[in-house]
Amino acid sequence: MTALRTPDECFTNLPGYDFAPHYVDDLPGTAGLRLHYVDEGLADAPVALCLHGQPTWSFLYRKMIPAFCAAGMRVLAPDFFGFGRSDKPVDEAVYTFDFHRAALLAFCERHRLLGATLVCQDWGGLLGLTLPMDLPGAFSRLIVMNTSLATGDAPLTDGFVAWRAFSNSHPDMDIAGLLKRAVPGLSAAEAAAYAAPFPDATYKAGVRRFPNLVPDGPGAPGAAISRRARDWWGTSWSGQSFMAIGMQDPVLGPPAMRVLHGQIRGCPPPLELPGAGHFTQEAGAVIVQHALASFAGVDV
Repeated sequence: MTALRTPDECFTNLPGYDFAPHYVDDLPGTAGLRLHYVDEGLADAPVALCLHGQPTWSFLYRKMIPAFCAAGMRVLAPDFFGFGRSDKPVDEAVYTFDFHRAALLAFCERHRLLGATLVCQDWGGLLGLTLPMDLPGAFSRLIVMNTSLATGDAPLTDGFVAWRAFSNSHPDMDIAGLLKRAVPGLSAAEAAAYAAPFPDATYKAGVRRFPNLVPDGPGAPGAAISRRARDWWGTSWSGQSFMAIGMQDPVLGPPAMRVLHGQIRGCPPPLELPGAGHFTQEAGAVIVQHALASFAGVDV
């Protein structure tokens, strides 16, 4: 398998992101590809598994990671293959729903998660929300932001169809420009950091592929797993949940999140972030503070 590895110098002096890199290159079924992850906090502390989406990487969690650690937690934030500091197969056919999901399952099993908090948004949720049902005991809490379960038995939203069309028409997507437009107040240096893993279009096969992996019919890859997950969250989930919604998101905003809210058993009323868009994590520590307070049964 031909894969690219972004040069280390691309990741120097990124604002707010000075976390030491960690790697694993022997996950089952990944053909020796090297996966990068952030690992911050005490080794024996309760884990928050933070999963990003498209076209971002673990840099998206730079404002939340310190807040989790300050609360006594350990953060694991992997970069999906094709993103961040992880290896990037050149052949777009490598990137499938099952490929990404299997890598996440293997990563969770490698770290022997027990009672962890699943933190997810965008593809971090499309994939991440399918994990707990097949990892008994691994997760006891959920923090979910602007995402959905793509079950293939409901029409895709107009916002997503428009996003997929945009992505497909921009094979060398201007990631820095996109994030600058999407996140009010994002600095030029922060926007450039989002694009740091992708020196040119050849590094963006994974970015290009993700929108076309969203199951758009009952028989599409990933649809059956997502329906099983939907049923599991509605009937078998017994952990604690917290939802935060970036209210300005045109793709996976309030309508999509209301649907997801109704699918998660016992999910309390969501935290609505009026100024936030799709990249909810940019709101930072406020989400962590409200989530942990909700879990503890106290007011912020």
